[in-house]
Amino acid sequence: MGAVKCIGILTSGGDAPGMNAAIRAVTRSAIYNGLQVKGIYRGYRGLVTGEIKEFKSQNVSNIIQQGGTILKTARCQEFMTPEGRKLAYENMKAENIDALVVIGGDGSLTGARIFAQEFDVPCIGLPGTIDNDLYGTDTTIGYDTALNTIIEAVDKIRDTATSHERLFFVEVMGRDAGFLALNGAIASGAEAAIIPEFSTEVDQLEEFIKNGFRKSKNSSIVIVAESEVTGGAMHYAERVKNEYPQYDVRVTILGHLQRGGSPTAHDRILASRLGAAAIDAIMEDQRNVMIGIENDEIVYIPFSKAIKNDKPIKRQLVSVLKELSI
Repeated sequence: MGAVKCIGILTSGGDAPGMNAAIRAVTRSAIYNGLQVKGIYRGYRGLVTGEIKEFKSQNVSNIIQQGGTILKTARCQEFMTPEGRKLAYENMKAENIDALVVIGGDGSLTGARIFAQEFDVPCIGLPGTIDNDLYGTDTTIGYDTALNTIIEAVDKIRDTATSHERLFFVEVMGRDAGFLALNGAIASGAEAAIIPEFSTEVDQLEEFIKNGFRKSKNSSIVIVAESEVTGGAMHYAERVKNEYPQYDVRVTILGHLQRGGSPTAHDRILASRLGAAAIDAIMEDQRNVMIGIENDEIVYIPFSKAIKNDKPIKRQLVSVLKELSI
């Protein structure tokens, strides 16, 4: 394609705290390196409809502390079709955009990979998802903030759980990944976490009850990852009501509360480092890679690996939770 002179930046999929910090970093790093920047609104939909605006340094002033995304995000069925992607490419060329930086999760990077293959467009991905489920990076933008939101909520729930001597099931996000549930449980001192990774191996509820969770405590909190595999918090609450009617059970579903809020220092720094590295990658003629972080070092992960490979849960963390919840 020749030298990149103008980059487009978009956020796609579910929003995550720190996306704005990433937008700011990409924009300013690009300008610093002599590149033109164009913001694409509402994700891939904006690429299809031509909702594109040139960004200067001042466009990203005072956004590092904001949750959500100033570029907005949306699902786009049209981009999933060859015709929609062709229209997106034509709009991109009309705006003289040579390369794309896509901030989002698994689905967003999948879209970038297909688009890059079809039209030979250099695409760089940034892992923006609270689920922390992308392979090849130790953590994702938004994960730390969501984790902090969970522990703040669980700290409050514990007050009422203790007062009423109740068993609380608290449902957190994560889709098919248990990182938020497991680490949220450790950080909040919860008694157990029910996660999709181990649902086929053991009956996690039975194991929790069998371990005698009421031996030394008059209240308990179990963090449950929302997932079709686990069935979510309501599923387990119903099971307890039917199988162990002696327990007073309540459910709290945290939902989209976990997506919002001002990003933590960790997420702001992570997003800033990854955003700057995205421009480094473009200047090095990299393409179709996700920028990740491993052992505090920037790494480039091919889209194929980041999307296809499952990120494993550390079993040692399960042991830590078990030992500390006695």
